[in-house]
Amino acid sequence: MTARTAVVVGNPKPASRTLVAAVHVARELTGAEPDLVVDLATVGPGLLVQDDAAVRELVAQVAAADLVVAASPTYKATYTGLLKLFLDRFAPDYGTGLTGLAVPLMLGAGPGHALAPELTLRPVLTEIGATVPVPGLFVLDAAHDDPTAYDAWLARARPVVSALLDARRATLTGGAA
Repeated sequence: MTARTAVVVGNPKPASRTLVAAVHVARELTGAEPDLVVDLATVGPGLLVQDDAAVRELVAQVAAADLVVAASPTYKATYTGLLKLFLDRFAPDYGTGLTGLAVPLMLGAGPGHALAPELTLRPVLTEIGATVPVPGLFVLDAAHDDPTAYDAWLARARPVVSALLDARRATLTGGAA
């Protein structure tokens, strides 16, 4: 059994730099392309409908992932309302919480918002059930396509995430990783 990885991007612009960065992080953490990429800018008005079937299915798929990379540009020192609309659909008490690991990732124009992933996105991911085992990642917009912008964080995060994904697989398969 391999880890199921989901990427959720809350940039209101489709196919954004945030999407590129999030897919890169997922690929670097797992060694594979993500199984599911949710570019919320392409989901449409269903995000505003409480019982939209397509959104409900996306929530179920993301909730079932072993690893979720949740990404947003930094807007007003926090993540976007678009991402908030989606994350509000997760309710651990009602069986729709995240059950795996999550990594908060945010892009921003300057280093003044470097703590935004830790201070704003990490708490909500934890609140909806995820285990967030590594510090959030902040990347400057201008460096989103520069692999070296991720290297130091990946060197610290990759062993932790890999070990926890291996342990999760072993638990879910009864000890056979």
